[in-house]
Amino acid sequence: MRPDGRVLLNDFSRLWAEIGEDVLHAVAEVGASGHYILGPQVAAFESSLAALAGLPGAVGCGSGLDAIEIGLRALDMPAGAKVLTTPLSAFATTLAIVRAGGIPVFVDVDAQGLLDLDQAQQELARDASIKFMVPVDLYGFPISPGALAAMGERFGVAVVEDCAQAILAEHSAAKVGTAGAGAAFSFYPTKNLGALGDGGAFLAKSPAVIERARVLRDYGQTERYVHARLGLNSRLDELHAAVMSRAQLPRLRAWTERRRQIAQRYLHGLAGSAVQTLPVEDGSAPVWHLFPVLAPLGRREELRGFLAARAVQTGVHYPFVIPSQKALAGVPFACPRKLANAEAFAAREVSLPIHPFLTDGEVDRVIDAVSAWDPGGGKRT
Repeated sequence: MRPDGRVLLNDFSRLWAEIGEDVLHAVAEVGASGHYILGPQVAAFESSLAALAGLPGAVGCGSGLDAIEIGLRALDMPAGAKVLTTPLSAFATTLAIVRAGGIPVFVDVDAQGLLDLDQAQQELARDASIKFMVPVDLYGFPISPGALAAMGERFGVAVVEDCAQAILAEHSAAKVGTAGAGAAFSFYPTKNLGALGDGGAFLAKSPAVIERARVLRDYGQTERYVHARLGLNSRLDELHAAVMSRAQLPRLRAWTERRRQIAQRYLHGLAGSAVQTLPVEDGSAPVWHLFPVLAPLGRREELRGFLAARAVQTGVHYPFVIPSQKALAGVPFACPRKLANAEAFAAREVSLPIHPFLTDGEVDRVIDAVSAWDPGGGKRT
């Protein structure tokens, strides 16, 4: 138990206790090498990541947002291209589309909070000018790679999958990110594979696309001082690559399995409580970056206050649908149909603690606290 008795969404002190020694070795190795930018550590990490993801090439970059933008630009997406995407995600997903010159087209989500593929297909059939799509494997739930591949082939759409929250997730034994033209990953510290700062990677099947992404991340250089494209300064740091390679990648599968164990305890323990857990499709193997539950409409803050009083930290992912954000005022986008499910998630979602360092006792405390909450005003027994 923590000294303050709280159950946290993420516990970086426990993470450090497990990986700290390996991190310090990695820092010493990079320091002694004299290679600090795009050196052997990044190259080795890219190779390991590509193998883990089941794709032939990876390009380390500065963030998950940059990975999406670089991916779209590496696919030569023209300015003004329409990009089908989700209204329920971190704003970075849409920001990357806009920065790459695209026009977001928002379609509602399904019962898991994922892009509603039926509505997506209807929109692609209705508007043949849409040739790009950025779906998101939200909360660590995988969108079916088979369904994405079929949609891409049927409608001639290039899919760049936002896998920021879903490394190692699978659906029907197929890995996320393998169905489309490319995949973007984030290594923000809270992610299942997190750096000690920002980081990301773009992965693709095509060697030509990978090479264009490498050029774009490094000022658009094809060689030193030769600039073929208007690129970015978005390079994964040697330190981050070394730390993830040495301290985190070897532990990722075990950490993922622990997340799955905790999720199963929650799914079983919260059955019959006042909150709604999300369904898991047949064939789906989520990695539970988050454990979202839905509170009754209008009672979310009551639930969060109830849990805070019992030393259980919670979060909200995400309280606003993206098209409602002020930052998009004056930015071209399309929202051709109602976003009823996305709006419901935005109004009701609460994230419970889930990370590999939770003890069974802490998980039980969370279950007991949630189960004791009665939105009718009484106390459950």
